[in-house]
Amino acid sequence: MGNSRITVREIARLAGVSVATVSRVSNGTGQVSAEMRRRVLEAIEAHGYRPDHLGRALAARKHGAVGLVFPGLSGPYFTELIQGFESEAVRAQASVHILCTHLREDSDSQVLEMARRVDGVAVLGGTVSDEALRQLASRVPVVVLAGVGPAGVPSVRAENTAAMTELTRHLLVEHGLRRLAFVGSPDGSPDVSERWAGFQAAHRELSLPDPDAPLRLGLQQQDGVLAAERLLSGQPAPEAVVCANDETALGVLVGALGRGLRVPQDIVITGFDDAPISALVSPGLTTVRQPVRELAAETARRILTASDDPIDGGPEDVLLPTELVIRHSCGCPATDNP
Repeated sequence: MGNSRITVREIARLAGVSVATVSRVSNGTGQVSAEMRRRVLEAIEAHGYRPDHLGRALAARKHGAVGLVFPGLSGPYFTELIQGFESEAVRAQASVHILCTHLREDSDSQVLEMARRVDGVAVLGGTVSDEALRQLASRVPVVVLAGVGPAGVPSVRAENTAAMTELTRHLLVEHGLRRLAFVGSPDGSPDVSERWAGFQAAHRELSLPDPDAPLRLGLQQQDGVLAAERLLSGQPAPEAVVCANDETALGVLVGALGRGLRVPQDIVITGFDDAPISALVSPGLTTVRQPVRELAAETARRILTASDDPIDGGPEDVLLPTELVIRHSCGCPATDNP
């Protein structure tokens, strides 16, 4: 018969593991090494431990809520992130609190204040300072989403550099283009910084001159329209516009078509993300597909199962793969089905 007197903390002490590890073994969730699982199961069997489900839930979560911190919520990218994150939170019966900092000067203090109301926080890369992330991690579990945090703060992100190198190389080699313009600001955005690095790497690999500096604009469609106005009015105009995300690329597409240019005959345009609309516009947008929902879902899972036990918690950082998606905006026939 189960011993209702022994507690999860005593089982953890007897097995020489954390309370969270005992919880993961008894729930059958999360990553636990074979040796730790054996020790926990032996302690449970020897003492007849049976977890109190209500007590365990109350002990695991003080608030029953997790936080999600973004600079803002404009565009399909953030919609996908929220849906992926919320799907895992709902599965765990936790609510989601969303904080938009709008990159104000008090962003750090806003996020630290949020930690008082939630059991863990996901922060989009580049939204708050590393010092704030370190302070936050001392209070609640923290995961950096789509970026890299300071040492000791785990991250979940998609591969950016190699994918952008592949896309850029495709334009340079398969299409023989040379005047390529990059649109997006690497400053303050880990994703854009890595994509810019990939764009440069493709030129270096082919022993081509360094590309011009990026046209530093935002990541919304209106920024793409502005980019088209600036880039396509000059001489010589670029042969291709490589955008840091799909929203910007769609704005460039609108601006180019509005000037009477044909895509891809007169100008090539590419994006990054593979937002759903990218396959629906004409011409379809050549881009890089990243698993946006899975990024957020994996981040939520890591927060919801976080512990202070680094031994069995798996790798600190998660890097998800991306995939080049060829459509007609680069001059190729489409090779995927939306």
